Amino acid sequence: MHIPKRKNIARKRTLAVLCAALAVIYLADLFSVQIVHGAEYRERMNRVSVYTIPVKAARGEILDCNGESLVSNRLGYSVIFEYTQFPSDSSQQERNDIVSRLLDLFAEKGQEWNDAIPLIFDEAGNPAFPEDRESEVAYLKSQDLLNLNDYATAQNCLDALIEKYGLENYTPRRAREIGSVYYSMFRMQFSAAAPYTFAEDVSSDIVAMVKENSDSFPGVDISAVSYREYEDGTIAPHILGTVGVISAEEYEDAVAETEELLSQPGLTEEEEDEIRASSYAMDDNIGKSGVEQVMESYLRGTNGERTIEIDSDGNVTEYYSVEPESGNTVILTIDKELQKVTQDALEKRILELTSEAGLEAAGAAVVIDCRNGEVLASASYPSYDLSTYYDDYTSLAQNSAAPLWNRVLQSTYAPGSTMKPVIALAALQEGVIDENTTFYCDSSFEYMDQVFGCLEVHGNLDVRSAIDESCNIFFYNTADKLGITKMNTYSSLFGLGSKTGIELPEAAGVLAGPAYRESLGQSWYSGDTIQAAIGQSDNLFTPIQLANYCTTIANGGTRYVPHVIKSVKSSDYSETVMETETRIAADTGISEENMQIVKEGMWRVAETGFCRTAFANVPVDCGAKTGTSQVDRLVNGTYVRGNNGFLISFGPYEDAEIAIAVVIENVNSGTAVANVAADIYEYYFGQTDSISPAQNAGTLLN
Repeated sequence: MHIPKRKNIARKRTLAVLCAALAVIYLADLFSVQIVHGAEYRERMNRVSVYTIPVKAARGEILDCNGESLVSNRLGYSVIFEYTQFPSDSSQQERNDIVSRLLDLFAEKGQEWNDAIPLIFDEAGNPAFPEDRESEVAYLKSQDLLNLNDYATAQNCLDALIEKYGLENYTPRRAREIGSVYYSMFRMQFSAAAPYTFAEDVSSDIVAMVKENSDSFPGVDISAVSYREYEDGTIAPHILGTVGVISAEEYEDAVAETEELLSQPGLTEEEEDEIRASSYAMDDNIGKSGVEQVMESYLRGTNGERTIEIDSDGNVTEYYSVEPESGNTVILTIDKELQKVTQDALEKRILELTSEAGLEAAGAAVVIDCRNGEVLASASYPSYDLSTYYDDYTSLAQNSAAPLWNRVLQSTYAPGSTMKPVIALAALQEGVIDENTTFYCDSSFEYMDQVFGCLEVHGNLDVRSAIDESCNIFFYNTADKLGITKMNTYSSLFGLGSKTGIELPEAAGVLAGPAYRESLGQSWYSGDTIQAAIGQSDNLFTPIQLANYCTTIANGGTRYVPHVIKSVKSSDYSETVMETETRIAADTGISEENMQIVKEGMWRVAETGFCRTAFANVPVDCGAKTGTSQVDRLVNGTYVRGNNGFLISFGPYEDAEIAIAVVIENVNSGTAVANVAADIYEYYFGQTDSISPAQNAGTLLN
C-alpha cells in the first residue's frame, strides 16, 4: 500500500515529538532522583533494615502524706540479648557456645539468671518436673515447642531439647540450662521488638565482663533498668503492695484492653500511637497487690521507642524516636512515722501477749482521721519486708500465721463489746431508753427458757455506766426492747457488716440478722437478737469497719469513705493529676444529745475504766470501748479456745482528730490491747517519748 509522502512526514514528526517528550520526562525524573533528592535516595538504598525497640519507662514513686519517700526507683542493669546482633537460629552452635560462656560467667560470679524452664534434676540426678507448674510443663510439651505427647516424661523433654537445639556435646545439666534460655526466648517471642532478658539486677562485675568481652558475647548487651527501691521495706507492705512480671492471664487481659481502645472510632494517629506505647509487653512488670496494683494506670509510665537502623555495610545507628515518660507520683494519706509507731506498738504488745495455750498471736491496728476519712496508719502482724519479698516468698506463703494477709482489710471478727455503743445509740435515738433508764444486773438474764450471763454483778446501771462497765445484762434488756430490725438499721448506718469503699480489696463482713440466716437456709431466733447486741451471734466485722464506726461516733455522726490515696502528681510534681475528695458515706442523723451520752460512757472507759492504766500517760482525754470474743482454733489436732481482744478509741475527747481500732487474736481481753492505742496517742500528740508499762490483762469480756 502506498502512503502519501505528506502523511509519512506528519507521522515522523509526531513520533519525534513523543520521543522528545518522554526524554524530557525521563531527564526531569533523573534530575529529581540524582540531584534534588539524591542524598535521600542514596540513604534509602543503603538502608537495609529499621527496627523499633520499646524502652521501658520508670515506674512512678509512692510518697507518704508528708512527701517522705516510701517507694522509689534505683538504676540497675539487666543482661539482654539483642535480636539484631545475636546469631540467627541457623547458627545454632554459635548460639549455644555464647549462652554456655555466659552461664560460665554467671556461675563464676555466683549470680542468678532467669532460669524459668519447668524441668529440674531430682536428688538422684534424674530429670523431673517441679511441683505446681502443670501449665508450664504442658507448654513445654506443646506442639509449639517440643511437640511431645501429654504423657511424655521429664527425660523425654530433656532429650527433645537436646535434639532440637543441638546440645549433644554438653552435659545433661548444661544442656538443660541452655535449653532453659531457648525456652524463655521462644515463649516471650524473641525478636527485634522484644529483646530477651537473660538476667536482672546484675552486679557491676557482670556488667564490666560483658562489656569488656563483647567479642565473646555477640548480641549480648547491658540494659539500664529502674528497679523498685524501698526506704524501709517493712513500712506498710500490705498497703504498698508488690510489683512483678506480668502473668500470661494479665498479659492477655492487657492485649484485649489495648485492642478495645484501638477499636474506638475517630482516633487520630497520635492517639493510636499513645495507646500502643502504653500497652504491655510479655516481659513487663505490673502491680500485683496493694497500691501498686490499684494505682497501676497512674504509676505505669509511657514507654518510649528506640529506633535502630542498619545499612548495607552493617553500620548501626540508634536514636530515641519517642522519649519514655516516667509514671506519676502517688501520694498516700499514710504518715510514715505514725505507721512505724503503729507497727512497732502492735508487734510489741502481741509478743507480750502471746498465748501460753499454743495459739500464735496476730493482729491489726488502724488509725483514721475523724475529720475526713484519711487512713493515717494501717498495720497487720505478722508482716514482711517488701525488699526481700520474692526471696522470702515460699516461706511467707507457707507460714501458718499468714504474714501476707492484710488483717486490717480482709480479716473479719466477731467484735464483742465494741458493738455496744451503736446499740446504745440506736436505743436512745428510737426512744426505747433514755439517759436515766436503768436495768438491774445480777450477772444473769433469763429469756425464753435460756439464760444469758454477765461476768459480774453490776447492780442498777444507766447507759453511761453500762458502756463503762461493759454490762451484758443492760444490753440484753436493750436489745429485747429494740429488736433486730432497728439494731441493724443503725449498725448499717455506721457501716458495720459492709465494705467501707476504701481503694484496696476488703472483706464485707457479716451483719447478724434474719437476712443473713436466710441466705444460709437457716432460721433466726429471738435469742440470736440478744447475742447480737453484745457483738456475738453471726456478727463479723473488719478492723477498718470498726475504726470507721468509731470515727463516726467521734465526729458526731458523719461516716466518711476511708481512703489511702491522697493525690497523684506528675513525675516532676508540676501538675496535680488526681486528688481524692472527702466523701461522705452516710449522715447517721443521731442527735447531738444522744451522741454525747454515748461518748461520755466511752470517756469513762478511757479515763476511769478498763483503759485507765494503759492510758495513764496519754496527753489528751480520749474515748474508748474494749471488747472480747471467744473463738475456737485447731492447734496440733486439738481445738483450743482463745479470746480475740478489741479496742476502739478516739481522741481528743472534745474535738476528735483520730480514731483507732486494734484487734489482737488469742489474748485475754480487749483491755489487754489498750497499750497499742496508748503508744499511738503518745506519739501522735507528742507530749512524752515514754512508753507506758504493759498492763496486766483483764479477765472480763469487756
